[in-house]
Amino acid sequence: MEQQIPNDEISLKELIEKVKEWYTYLLSQWKIIVLAGIVGAALGLAYSFIKKPIYTATLTFALEDEKSGGGLGGALGLASSFGIDLGSGGGSIFSGSNLTELFKSRTMVELTLMTPVTVNGKEISLAEMYIQNNKWRDSWNDNPKFMGIQFLPNTKRKYFTRVHDSILGIIYQNLSKSSLSVGQKDKKIAIISMDVTSTDEQFSLRFCEALAKQVGKFYVDTKSKKARMNMEILERQTDSIRAELNGAITGVAVANDNTFMLNPALNVRRAPSARRQVDVQANTAILTELVKQTELAKVAVRKETPLIQVIDRPILPLPKERFGKAKGLAIGGLLAEFFVVLGLVVRRLLKEFAVKS
Repeated sequence: MEQQIPNDEISLKELIEKVKEWYTYLLSQWKIIVLAGIVGAALGLAYSFIKKPIYTATLTFALEDEKSGGGLGGALGLASSFGIDLGSGGGSIFSGSNLTELFKSRTMVELTLMTPVTVNGKEISLAEMYIQNNKWRDSWNDNPKFMGIQFLPNTKRKYFTRVHDSILGIIYQNLSKSSLSVGQKDKKIAIISMDVTSTDEQFSLRFCEALAKQVGKFYVDTKSKKARMNMEILERQTDSIRAELNGAITGVAVANDNTFMLNPALNVRRAPSARRQVDVQANTAILTELVKQTELAKVAVRKETPLIQVIDRPILPLPKERFGKAKGLAIGGLLAEFFVVLGLVVRRLLKEFAVKS
């Protein structure tokens, strides 16, 4: 125990001496460290001038709650008893977090990139606008594979080549990873916010609005597809029964004309008119019910749309974030000094190791 205390005191002294030694060494290299800080600060300042500001377009929206149908439920149940599904409740495939992922899906982003916009009096697609903003065509002019590549507005995917797909894939990756953000800012509030950031204010604004419109259309069409299909079937059936009823009414008139002033004793000749009367009554009852169900189907379709209610849209001028000059000076200087000090330490350790070996 008496020997352990002196050993600890010697280790502590050695540690203090080592720290003083390193401090003296680094202090002797102050000119290099200060010069590195000045160079780093200058580079940081230059970067702040070169770095373009980032514009953020924000759009907020809320989903409509699924309604139970209230008084409509009994009528929809009556329709189902006839084997007719009016598509009540469009399901929850894209509800909640699934909807936010739909905004970031490649299909929706690519369809949005094909949206036409007017830039400098010329109509181009958002994909072409993105390419121009990033000056990709400057490097494509020397590559025959990319020289003739164009992204015309509203072009269908089936007309894309492998090169088109690869370019759109790169654009999608860039947008989804660093430019597009969708989610709830507060879990307690059922309002979803979408942010689009880029170095071009117009692109941020237009892409944000176009993506919301594209996803809204796809979402509404998908959610109400079943109800719309049933409504169309009911409308065709209604038209068919109406045509049958008109034919039956005409048949009754013809049969009555054929039996006009007929001898009351010849009742067999009145059978066609009686059969036509039955057809008229049956078709009238069927048509009445189909008209009711068609109107209920229309109500069901209206109930499904719109499913996305936009609350706030991006408005010019958009919020802008710049890389400040003071920030560039501070970060550039500190990083340069850190790496120089690290380099000096490593160099001395390597020398010491070489001497010992």
